Amino acid sequence: MELKPYQHTVIKDLEKFLEYTQKQPTPAKAYNQYWEDKLGMPYTPQLDGSFEGMKPYKDNIANAVHIAIKVPTAGGKTFIAVNALHSINKNFNKGNTKAVVWLVPWSNLLQQTVNNLSNPNHPYREKLNTLFGNRVEVYEKDQLLQGANFNPTSVTEQLNIFVFNFSSLRINSRKKDDRKVYQENGALESFRNTIVDKDLVIPDTDETALINVIRSLNPIVVVDESHNAESDLSVEMLNNLNPSLVLDLTATPKENSNIISYVNALALKKENMVKLPVVVYNHHKKEEVITSALHLQRKLELIANEEEKQTGKYIRPIILFQAQSNIKGKNNTTFQKIKEQLVKLQIPEEQIKIKTSGIDELKGINLNAKDCKVRYIITVNALKEGWDCPNAYILASLADKSSAVEVEQILGRVLRQPYVVKHQNALLNMSFVLTASSKFNDTLENIVKGLQDAGFSKDDYYAEEQPEEELTPNEILTQDLFEQEQSKLDDIPKSDEDFNVAEIQYNPNEEITLENIEQSNPLLSTITKKAEQQGREFEQKVNDLEIDDTTSIFTEVMKTAPKHYSIIEEYQEKAKSIKLPQFFIEKKDDLQSGLFPELNEEWQLLHKNSLLDGFKLSKYNTEVTFDEISKDIIAVDFDETKGTATVKNFNKKAKGILIDNILSTPKESQINQVSSIVVSKLGDMTPIKEQELKKYVNRVFDNLTNDQIRDIVENDFIYVKRIKDKINQLSSAYAKERFKILIDSNKIVVRDSFAFPEKITPLSLSTNINKSLYEREGKMNNYEQSMILEVASLDNIVFWHRNFERGKGYALNGYSSNHYPDFILYTKKGNIILLETKGDDRVNEDSRSKNILGKTWEKLAGEKFKYFMVFQSQKVENTYTAHSVIEVLKGL
Repeated sequence: MELKPYQHTVIKDLEKFLEYTQKQPTPAKAYNQYWEDKLGMPYTPQLDGSFEGMKPYKDNIANAVHIAIKVPTAGGKTFIAVNALHSINKNFNKGNTKAVVWLVPWSNLLQQTVNNLSNPNHPYREKLNTLFGNRVEVYEKDQLLQGANFNPTSVTEQLNIFVFNFSSLRINSRKKDDRKVYQENGALESFRNTIVDKDLVIPDTDETALINVIRSLNPIVVVDESHNAESDLSVEMLNNLNPSLVLDLTATPKENSNIISYVNALALKKENMVKLPVVVYNHHKKEEVITSALHLQRKLELIANEEEKQTGKYIRPIILFQAQSNIKGKNNTTFQKIKEQLVKLQIPEEQIKIKTSGIDELKGINLNAKDCKVRYIITVNALKEGWDCPNAYILASLADKSSAVEVEQILGRVLRQPYVVKHQNALLNMSFVLTASSKFNDTLENIVKGLQDAGFSKDDYYAEEQPEEELTPNEILTQDLFEQEQSKLDDIPKSDEDFNVAEIQYNPNEEITLENIEQSNPLLSTITKKAEQQGREFEQKVNDLEIDDTTSIFTEVMKTAPKHYSIIEEYQEKAKSIKLPQFFIEKKDDLQSGLFPELNEEWQLLHKNSLLDGFKLSKYNTEVTFDEISKDIIAVDFDETKGTATVKNFNKKAKGILIDNILSTPKESQINQVSSIVVSKLGDMTPIKEQELKKYVNRVFDNLTNDQIRDIVENDFIYVKRIKDKINQLSSAYAKERFKILIDSNKIVVRDSFAFPEKITPLSLSTNINKSLYEREGKMNNYEQSMILEVASLDNIVFWHRNFERGKGYALNGYSSNHYPDFILYTKKGNIILLETKGDDRVNEDSRSKNILGKTWEKLAGEKFKYFMVFQSQKVENTYTAHSVIEVLKGL
């Protein structure tokens, strides 16, 4: 099981954020800088109460990094978390004990999580084994309390996952004695003098209490469905665990969440993770709901059987009969009576199961198994009951007509798509909600809320009501006479099992085919034909939509509405005709024409990695400067004493155990272990292989003393940075030289590539300036604004555009990181000019490299293309000043 593209993006976001935690002294500074760089602006409150940028970090958990990932229902939160553990261990954990507390809100979900993480054949466990070299152990609370396979050695040698539900740990500090995890525990005596840090022991608890062992391990905490962990007691629970990092996973983050990544719901639709749209059909009465549900289930099963013959994929569509939980005096007998009513319809009892918080007839049943008979499940709140089933297609409400159907907590259970593939028949790609409510608008509001709670939108469902019956004059008169009395009766809630079996038109023993099924129930034809039509329209909408991350930042994370700005009408035709060249590199193929490379079609957009073919670290020196490293350590220690540093917030006792273990081995092994710790923290250095990095770091650390080993393990974040900088310096120098050679040998060319988008969504706006390409342009600093004001006043300038950065705008893709010039100008003579403005304090090697790249691009792109770097007043070789560039622009 591999990550979906959107899941891979989440992991990359996480790793990027963790890099910031290594560079910044506090989680708050890391988070705020991460979003400032991502958005290109800091958080700035406005006078009208609005704000620009991302709201600052909320410091909820003391001495811990606390972050959230927003993933819609069915988006694979658990699988993302499994992969995230490896990224956290590699980029953040710094070699301390690999302890993970995995929190779930409900007991049933706990068992499901334990089973999935423990079963060696489950994709989650398979992935954990791959990522952690088969050194993984999953514990439940009772195993930990008994010390079963849990000892000081195990917590230092493998990944340990402790699965708890909130109630096991969430307790008022004044009532700690009520929980065994807070009690003295002789089974954990071996931890007292090895792992337990006496400074971390919770007051009035024994050192051997499980909570104190966990606190001393400074664990990573994964909070599943984290929106359920926002109460004061939940925050106390998290603080009691003394986490180093808390990772929240939820479809609906709370206001105080520190979101570092989010999954756009559209990505799930494109990856066939969910059954959308949701088709809602409102009937006149619940007997009709049951009739439609039973016939619809049978039709879906017939369709699924036909598909199985072609695909081999078995699906048995299931109905969730939702009983309302707000009937006064409701008890367990109600659900049994509903089951009895369905059995009266000659439905085999083995096909009907009750699943509520009090009754669990699904225990031990694999709903996806081919030999499973279950087709009907009576439930109330499937989400809190902690179970899931991709085969659930139909949600049929047994609510009384006078009730608005409350589907918020259950709708997500019918959204998951079987096999995560697009099925051939459209009806198998959508889900159904069948109701009979006179308060249908309220029901629809609940459906919208249910979709939003699952991370989706109001555009993801289609609703229709059954037409009113045509009445004779006598029937109309009778209805008017008794309408008022009937209204009073309708307002009296009726029990869910109060339906007339005789009015349900369904015979499970009737021989039915796809050709004649709708003859038994004409209303079924209406529902399915409308559904198929809506399915086609929805499919087209999904195909036409592009995932726009900028828009999603506004809507999903910043909770504001994005504004789009179009190209100004008079420039549209010209702008559409312009394609800006970028660097392309020849793909390796001996059969291609070397004489006329421009005739080859096998070119790829240039990236630094494509210039590193042949780069070998073994050829280079290992002179890494560590002279000033003690000053960095002292500075971090100083911040830590003020309670602001997180770079060293891992447990010192556990770190000491690690150092002692390393020093007890032969010298060669010591260097290998220290090198492994450092290499694991270097992050992705593609295309340099890990083995090559390991050999290089081994050479760097040759002849280490014991004190140096201790220093590196305790302060590895600083050593990692120095080594990474050295490797990047070497690879950049190599790439720069290769770039020059390949340019001169016509192996790198420029080709038309970038087109102006029809609309842009600037995260922050500049003031209106004449001749801008779009209705509004992105924000500029004072120097940039004064520069473009003067440029826009020139007669020969047709339009200008403030180029976006960080992957959103036009890039000069050279031998290092991409260069995004500040402005793109177009003149009456058809010249296209890239203008890069620099303050006088930016005369440095980076500016010189960008200028060389720009001038190289200009030479290859042709006489109609120009690149100018412009300093405010400083005269720098091969560049202009703000004053001197104007004369040049006038001539173009």
